[in-house]
Amino acid sequence: MIPFLPLATRLLPGISVPDTPLITGSIALAQDKLPESLFNHVMRSRLIGQASINRLPAANRSVVDEEAHGVAAILHDLGFAFNTTIISPDRLFELVWDAIALHTQADITKFKEPLVAYTSSGTLAEIVGQDIANYQFGGPVINVSKTEWDAIYEAYPKKKFRTQFFDTVSYLCKTKPATTYNNFLVGVGDRFTPGYNKTRKLTVDLLDALLTDE
Repeated sequence: MIPFLPLATRLLPGISVPDTPLITGSIALAQDKLPESLFNHVMRSRLIGQASINRLPAANRSVVDEEAHGVAAILHDLGFAFNTTIISPDRLFELVWDAIALHTQADITKFKEPLVAYTSSGTLAEIVGQDIANYQFGGPVINVSKTEWDAIYEAYPKKKFRTQFFDTVSYLCKTKPATTYNNFLVGVGDRFTPGYNKTRKLTVDLLDALLTDE
């Protein structure tokens, strides 16, 4: 794999991150389209992933497209921006396909390219913590110091993230139910979305209907 050239950087907050027009534009788009709690979540996810990338050995780090990681992490929840015309009526995610579409699938992303793995592991660690994220990824993928962790959460506080998360995902289950039956969203729909119905819509239902013994 051809190494990527070094990028201009800045400190945010105290963590060296790539600083490019594409990333700046991605931040502006996410901040404009997402509620504050979700915007802060994607920024925390990006910073946790980047802080871990920063600690990779030079040879490993040189093959990570850090600009693409930044864009994918920052925009990974843009599919929840329901107040915009840029989101399709029937698709779950639209941008930086693998990194975003797979960011909740640790069992897959841990075998993917670093860009995809760090988008996923940074997001997972932001929600469940470093220890559980690293357990899910089978090793110390996330490597963020306590000082960095505290600085990230001070700069981008949760702002009732749990409430916003479940409200947003529940709305997705209501408005795009067909995109939820084959992933963790089905559980959210079952628990939090009135009228949500997964009956005969799961993979097991298809197998039950079509599989035969002979």
